[in-house]
This record gives sequence, structure tokens and C-alpha cells, in this order.
Amino acid sequence: MSDLEILQQLASALAVGLLIGLERGWRHREILEGGRVAGLRTYALISLLGGIMALLALKTHIILLGFGFLGLSLVSIAAYYHRITQQDDVGITSVIASFLAFVLGSLCVMGYTNIAAPSAVIITLLLNIKPTLHRFIQKIEQVELFATLKLLLISVVILPVLPNKTFDPWNALNPYQIWWMVVLVAAISFVGYFAVKITGTRYGALITGVFGGLASSTAVTLHLSRMAKEQPSHTNVIAAGILAACATMFPRVLIIISVFNIALFQKLMMPMLMIGFCLYIFVFIYWKLPAAHPTQVPPSSLKNPFSLSVALQFGLLLALIMFLSHGMTNLFGNSGIYLLAGASGIADVDAITLSIANMDSTTLTIQVGSYAVLIAAVMNSVVKTGISLFIGSQKLGLRIATAMFSSIVVGLLLV
Repeated sequence: MSDLEILQQLASALAVGLLIGLERGWRHREILEGGRVAGLRTYALISLLGGIMALLALKTHIILLGFGFLGLSLVSIAAYYHRITQQDDVGITSVIASFLAFVLGSLCVMGYTNIAAPSAVIITLLLNIKPTLHRFIQKIEQVELFATLKLLLISVVILPVLPNKTFDPWNALNPYQIWWMVVLVAAISFVGYFAVKITGTRYGALITGVFGGLASSTAVTLHLSRMAKEQPSHTNVIAAGILAACATMFPRVLIIISVFNIALFQKLMMPMLMIGFCLYIFVFIYWKLPAAHPTQVPPSSLKNPFSLSVALQFGLLLALIMFLSHGMTNLFGNSGIYLLAGASGIADVDAITLSIANMDSTTLTIQVGSYAVLIAAVMNSVVKTGISLFIGSQKLGLRIATAMFSSIVVGLLLV
């Protein structure tokens, strides 16, 4: 390396330390001079020390870098011991930050500035959002933490170890693909649950419908239909919330399809988006009709839709539908897949959608697959219309039926 290159690397090491030191210095700015273990200058010098030690190690032996880190560790331990005896502060964040500054400074000189620089930004960001993270931890419930861990279990632990090959005569059951679909649907429901929780009740039934539709549009329909029976004066706003959930279902299905079958996505994009768009028009119309403010409508009582048992049940249902999809197509042709799509759509749209999206084009044409997905979506919409009519009220059912029928007809014209 030339002298100029060495100076540039040392300058990068100094900049990394200054960035971390800026946040640490600002965090402890109220402490008097000499009362802090390390501040802006100290972190910059620690990072520069790491760079210089790395430079010397490259010229002599790599073990020299280890001795440099050991020396820093001893000084940090002494300073930490003094602090806890004087201030009774057992936090080690600043000590770990100093270690990281040394390591990042070393990386800059060893030719990994492109790794050290973004790492320094992320570290500084984590150090700065401490109050936000603490507030988040205080607000999160045990069931939500447990659900997060279970989602990580099925995605990070189980998914990578599953075999990515089929085991049946029709090449329908691929454990890796089936479980990947389970993870995808569970993640969408998980995001929908927290979206509802974060927005709260301030925006009423409309926001509940939009975000609740990510988790379960049928569950939203059931809850809001019961609400309409108890609060008939809010029927129009509640209808807007139900239709928002139903409209959200169509782009959600498109997102799932786009991950696995881009050709089917292109075929269904226009009719599905048109149905969703028309439903949102009715959402706007019904939203403008009532005089009552939407915040007067109680929030959705949706619970966390993700649990390990639900994921396993969905996986079994999906495997069964995928097996039957290939089997009925081979035995009965297109009519078999249409009947299965209609029956599956009564309870769930995602399972049959994922099954069709993963079927080979030689087994199922894009045209037949698109018809099957639309049949499932239409059947599911009919079920939700029935829920609003029989669980809610005749007035609510009429509004939902009008919007559903009109939107679906317009969408089907684009198939």
C-alpha cells in the first residue's frame, strides 16, 4: 500500500470512531468533564488505535492486534470497575461500544472499510434508539413475544433443514415449498396483527379493516358484522370497514402469487386489482355517508392470528389441497381443479392459491389456474357476504352484496 492509501484507511478508522463517539458524547453530555469513561475524542482515538495496531500487525504478526485489544480490555475493565464503585452503574454498553470502535478501526486498515462504515452507522443507530427500544419492550405482551419466537422458529430454524424435493408420484408434495408457504402466510398475518395494534382505535373501523384484512378478512367481517347488529346507526361505517378488509384480500393474494408464479401473477394482476379498486370505491362511498365519526366505532378484537398449532394445521391443509389439486387434475382434468377451488374458497383462499401457484405449467395451464384462483376468491367473498347478512343485519348485507357483486363483475370482465 502507498502512504496515501494508508492515510485514507486511518482517516476512515478515525471517522468510524468519531461517529460512535458523537452519539456516546451526546448521550452523556450532562456529565461533567472527567466524569465520563469515554466521549467523542476517546472513541475516535480508540478506533484510530485499532487502525494503527492493524497496520503494525500486517507488517509484523497478526498476534500484535490481539495484544492491542487485550490492552484496551484491561483499561476498559479498570475504568468500568471504578465507575461501578463510584456511581453504582453496571451498564456495559459504553465498554462494548469501545471494543467495537477498536475492531471497526482495524477493519478499515485491513481493507474492509465497506463493512466497517455501515456497521458503524448501524451501531450508532442502535445506541441512539435506546429509549424507543425500552418503550417497545415495556408495551409488548408476553403472547406477542412468544408469537415472535415461534415465527422465528418456523422460519429460521425449521425451514432451512427441510428437504427441497418431492416424495409422491405426482410430484406435488415438496416439504420445503409447503413450509415456505406456511411461513409466508404466517408472516403476513403477523404483520397485520401488529399493524392493527400500532394504529389503535383512533382511526376506527376503516383502518381495522385495511390492516385486519392482512391477517384475516373473514375474522374482520365476523367481528364487524356483530358490531353492526349492536350499533345499527353505524352500519355504513362498519360496511366500509368490512369492504376494506375484503378489498385488501385481493392484493394480498397477488403478493403471494408473485413470489411463486410470475406468469400467473401477470394473468391475474388486472382483474384482481380491479376488484380491489372497485371495492375501495364503495369503501369511500359508504365512508362518506354516515355523520358519525369513525373513532366512535369500537376497535376490532382480533387476537394474534399466529400460533404454532395454526401454522401446522395450515401446512396439513395446504399439503392435502396440493396433493388433491395434482390428483384431481390428472384424473378429472380442469373440472376437478375448479370444484376443489370452489370448495376450498369457502374456508380459505390462501391454501388453494399457493397450491395452484406452485403447480407446473405442464400440469395446469395459466388460464385454468387463473380461473381456479378467481373461483376461490369469489366463493370466499360470497361467504363473507352471507356472514354480514345473517350475523349482521339485512341493511349491512345489502350494502356488502351490492359492492361485492358489482366489483367482481367488473373484475371478471378483464379476465
